[in-house]
Amino acid sequence: MLVKPEEGRGLKMIDFHAYIKPIRNEVLSTMKLGVQLYTLRDFAKTLEGFAQTLARVADIGYTTVQVSGTCAYDPDWLAAELKKNGLTCPSTHFSPDRIAEDPAKVVEEHGRFGCKMIGLGSAPGIFEPETFDFDGFVARFGPAAKIIRQAGGRLGYHNHQHEFAKVRGKLMLEHLAETFAKDDLTFILDTYWVQYAGGDPAAWIDRLAGRVHCVHLKDMSITNGQQRVAAVGDGNLNFDTVLAACARAGTEQLMVEQDECYGEDPFECLKRSYAYLRGQGLS
Repeated sequence: MLVKPEEGRGLKMIDFHAYIKPIRNEVLSTMKLGVQLYTLRDFAKTLEGFAQTLARVADIGYTTVQVSGTCAYDPDWLAAELKKNGLTCPSTHFSPDRIAEDPAKVVEEHGRFGCKMIGLGSAPGIFEPETFDFDGFVARFGPAAKIIRQAGGRLGYHNHQHEFAKVRGKLMLEHLAETFAKDDLTFILDTYWVQYAGGDPAAWIDRLAGRVHCVHLKDMSITNGQQRVAAVGDGNLNFDTVLAACARAGTEQLMVEQDECYGEDPFECLKRSYAYLRGQGLS
């Protein structure tokens, strides 16, 4: 609450949130709310299933998707399906081998369905302390990142918990941020895995401001003493601070993801996440 003088009556209590919420909602409304399709991977194993999945996502109200974990697809086919359902695809998780070996072609293919950000979903083994090969990672993806940028694309890196282990005196995520130029590598920050690793998702979004163009909104709950992925709003992450940090950091894409639904219908989980986030001012 704020306090301000009221003429002839001394001090009056003012609801701070009543003044801030419209401004916050205006900022949040500029960010695209979508679905990370890894959540629905079991429904998109064929082109027919993939097409039905896109239609069901659009029916919930989402306007954008991040393609990941689906069957193989032709870029022109995907462009047509996105258009048919009123969806966009601003980012993917894509084959690391193809990114490293033919980055210019990958940018051209992504451009055919209007996608700029080409994501590395993980780097298996490279960021494990026992098999740390950061120099090899830089040698392989550094040149690709520059080619992607020069061709009009953007290389993104998605974290798990491994990037919060310390090697050579720094967190692996710090090595990435310091070694790659800001224009060459953006981050696809995953709120669940940051929290899982003991980090503060909002603080890391602030720290990576200007290069965290996509954030995975993923909640964490505790069931039988174990950490579990949850629909956004069903768990314990502080999404007020996360969304405020996204607004400050210039985040463009907010992708809802739920790796596991533990027997629930993933579409129903996505509906709950959507309802919660709409209530937070996202559209």
